[in-house]
Amino acid sequence: AALPPVTAVDPRPDRVPLSFAQQRIWFINELEPEAPTYNISVGVRLAGRLDVAALELAVRDVVARHEVLRTTFPAVDGEPFQLVHAVGSAVAEPDWAVVSGEEELVAAAGSGFDVAAAPPFRVRLLPVGEDEYILLAVLHHLVGDGESMRPLIGDIVTAYLARSVGEVPGFAPLDVQFADFALWQRRVLGSPDDASSVVGRQLEYWAKQLAGTPDVLELPADRPRPRVASHRGATVSVPLPAATGVRVDELARERGVTSFMVVHAALAVLLARLSATDDIAVATPIAGRGQQALDPLVGMFVNTLVLRTSFAPRDSFADLLDQVRSVDLEAFAHADVPFEAIVERVQPVRSQAFA
Repeated sequence: AALPPVTAVDPRPDRVPLSFAQQRIWFINELEPEAPTYNISVGVRLAGRLDVAALELAVRDVVARHEVLRTTFPAVDGEPFQLVHAVGSAVAEPDWAVVSGEEELVAAAGSGFDVAAAPPFRVRLLPVGEDEYILLAVLHHLVGDGESMRPLIGDIVTAYLARSVGEVPGFAPLDVQFADFALWQRRVLGSPDDASSVVGRQLEYWAKQLAGTPDVLELPADRPRPRVASHRGATVSVPLPAATGVRVDELARERGVTSFMVVHAALAVLLARLSATDDIAVATPIAGRGQQALDPLVGMFVNTLVLRTSFAPRDSFADLLDQVRSVDLEAFAHADVPFEAIVERVQPVRSQAFA
């Protein structure tokens, strides 16, 4: 059944709870408050004459528009909550600075946040030449995700264009704020401890689907796995030939699946061959928004789905595609339950080396 929409809550309770996804991020941040592990950065190179004062005003406009950018996360008796600060208050002042060197951009991106003391959002502007600048915005994952970058940068641009000609930005009103979403989750999805709630019912599916999942996928590597994960890593991009992309789309149409499902099946086959196992679980992020009112918001909505497939020695790729289609559709049908609740229910092996 369709879930009721997220709506604005007025009045709100004195203490707005964290969303399900925020809870786990908050707990990890408490263990390593100085670590930048969950920082999200976006840099934009600006060319042309820039009105720096107007840009600073634009950042202030965006902080006023999105409550989550002026929210702190204090805790009482170990229970965190969202504290939204009034526009213009000292705590709501954006962490904005014009800097003189790249090392200051690196420091801004690589420094943690004290989320109880100040909103975890900072902006830096670096002049790099005549009429050329780098604008860097840094969010903690508590207040944003990858999908948040589009409304964040888009709103800054909209506000700057207005401020640069002496006008107030004419934003389209936001129907809801992130705090409303967190309250909706508790009210509509319910508690993982309540078997009759939406979350409780979906947890039953995940408990059965992930029962007995291998603790870790052992892949051949040229270095041993460290005992404690360092979080140091890199992204390697491999261009996909256009012809391969076309063939993926054609196969998807032929088999009545999506291109995502074709790629999922291919990845599962590759991992199975590399690890010499027939039980493959692949995690994939989903936007977690699902309602139009949430699309223009900055906030932590992302969720994780675990897609588990198994292989028989004589399975064809077509057989695997049929299985993947079923697995993926069922996973998306049970996507309201937060990944954190699944982890608590399934109780996988915990290790500082891989999880």
